[in-house]
Amino acid sequence: MISRRAFLQRSALATVACGAASGAYARLVEPFWVEYVDHPLPVRGLPSALEGKVLMQISDLHAGHVDQPFLLESLAEAATYKPDIVAYTGDFITYSNLQRWEILDELLAVAPRGTLGTVSIFGNHDYGHRWESMNVAARLEEHVRGAGIPVLRNASAEIAGLQFVGYEDLWSPNFGGASVLRGARRDLPTIALCHNPDACDLPIWGDHDGWILSGHTHGGQVRLPLIGAPVLPVKNKRYVAGVYDVGGGRQLYINRALGNLFQVRFLTRPEITLHRLTAV
Repeated sequence: MISRRAFLQRSALATVACGAASGAYARLVEPFWVEYVDHPLPVRGLPSALEGKVLMQISDLHAGHVDQPFLLESLAEAATYKPDIVAYTGDFITYSNLQRWEILDELLAVAPRGTLGTVSIFGNHDYGHRWESMNVAARLEEHVRGAGIPVLRNASAEIAGLQFVGYEDLWSPNFGGASVLRGARRDLPTIALCHNPDACDLPIWGDHDGWILSGHTHGGQVRLPLIGAPVLPVKNKRYVAGVYDVGGGRQLYINRALGNLFQVRFLTRPEITLHRLTAV
């Protein structure tokens, strides 16, 4: 029969071992374990030619900060899916004064493009220090556009009869607000791309009653049982990951990000989303 003291000692050792194993998993396994999330995306007025097509969403690469071989392998694998449309929803880079643009160029060379078209927007990190450098954003745009990926900076683009409206980041000096949708066509089915989901709570959406695709939160990177995500870079703490009804007929989808701000993930794997378009 085991003594109480021995039982407590063994329990303590088991707790330490479990904690060490969880820590190793959170740092060395989950940050590199990409999940392809298959998500139906009903779009009002979707052209019949786009029924069943795949819109791949990739977000938050944080090039220059995240393990480069992991990003290269992940993007190359994503390209094998041959998506019909690809949308990049911000934070291509984590900028520093020593930014190596060749790291980004290496990623852009293998990053998937849609067979029908590709669009992208910027996130807060794409505007440099304190998210305020339009010069950094301008140079980044040169690299992304130079790789053949259009960048929507408070602008819209049409792909096979589906309109994408892209916002500059909410924290940037040039967030477009209500004027962005006013400048878009009203006769086309529309999907909005807006990096920071907090923008969904602003009175800027007019009569837009479609989807908004975001990133930014990384799903919190760490989600604890019974607690949830204790650290989120948003004012509205309900915005973590996945689908949200944000009112006015609008639905928000938050991608958990491919990259990370720090190499720890727990119960929130990196994500690439396969939105399957369907008409409603």
